[in-house]
Amino acid sequence: MNDGATGTDAYEALRMAIAQRHAELPSRLQQVAEFVLDHPTDVAFGTVAEVASRTGVQPSAIVRFARAVGFNGFTEMQQVFRSRLVAGVAPSYKARLSRLKRDQGARLGRRPRAVLDGFLADAHSALESLSQSVTERDLDAAIALLAPARDIYLLGLGGSYPVVAHLAYVLRKLGRRVVLLDGIGGSIGEQAHAATAADALIVVSFRSYYPDTVRLFPELVARGVPTIAITDSLLSPIVAGARLVFEIPDMPEAAMRTMVAPLCLVQSLAIGLDLASD
Repeated sequence: MNDGATGTDAYEALRMAIAQRHAELPSRLQQVAEFVLDHPTDVAFGTVAEVASRTGVQPSAIVRFARAVGFNGFTEMQQVFRSRLVAGVAPSYKARLSRLKRDQGARLGRRPRAVLDGFLADAHSALESLSQSVTERDLDAAIALLAPARDIYLLGLGGSYPVVAHLAYVLRKLGRRVVLLDGIGGSIGEQAHAATAADALIVVSFRSYYPDTVRLFPELVARGVPTIAITDSLLSPIVAGARLVFEIPDMPEAAMRTMVAPLCLVQSLAIGLDLASD
């Protein structure tokens, strides 16, 4: 695994390697893979025993996982996670917030103001994480993918539906042709039947991934529809086949996922697309 890359490059290479190998790993090691992708800061600072306890496996499974992804042991793999923090991309605000929730969760109780403050803090952290993770290159690539599309298909069901419904509203206001795949009346297959490689698809789904989204996504990819995925993990079922993936991890210990970050992202794509066409 050690190919000379350092810092964030080594960390991103490791994340991609874990995602690519996930399906072929034994179930216990898949469990470890999911934990290390979701909790990189815990891996960077924890001992083998601590990471194993958080993951729900034996310490030996952590060592086996490190070897399975190309390292001599846990300590060598851990250095890659620490290099990410040294490079300045540690989610320090998120980590502080996670600790605050653990320490004060019981005391806050059901007070409405405390609930509001919790959602505001989650939203703040989600936006900070989005700012760190989305690059100008990614945004330019997304707009270049969308610009020539005849129709822009939008797929996001269940809890993700508000994101694509708002995006549909904005794109239509900007004069773009949009097909919102809402599945009303059980017609989602019929709604998507005309999609071709001349169109584009934006798909949004987060854990637990909505079954109809997971089912329809590979069908559209197989037809050659250029696709942008907005999801929470490289292990998401809407990653494989997407031309571009925007990863927006959930807040640790959040009671309910905030949609502030994905809404901000899709608004940026819509307005960026409109500006590029001027």
